[in-house]
Amino acid sequence: MAISVKVEQTPNPNALKFTANKTIFEGTKSYSYKKGDTPDHPLAAALIQIEGVDNVFGYQDFITVNKTFEADWDTVLPQIEKVFENEN
Repeated sequence: MAISVKVEQTPNPNALKFTANKTIFEGTKSYSYKKGDTPDHPLAAALIQIEGVDNVFGYQDFITVNKTFEADWDTVLPQIEKVFENEN
């Protein structure tokens, strides 16, 4: 079943916040991964593999995705949305 997310702008033009309709990360710990990391969390692992994604930060029901300066949201955002759609 897909995860439904609300996409929000952040003060950083290279970052978007995705708030989910359910808990993504259990507990009170935050998670941060950068390009080249191999996260245990399947959603974070899928997001960090997207071309143009620089890093991801997650906590409970949201993930903030930072793109590289050169990447274009018009290219990156549909790939991010696809990851959420395919998530169980």
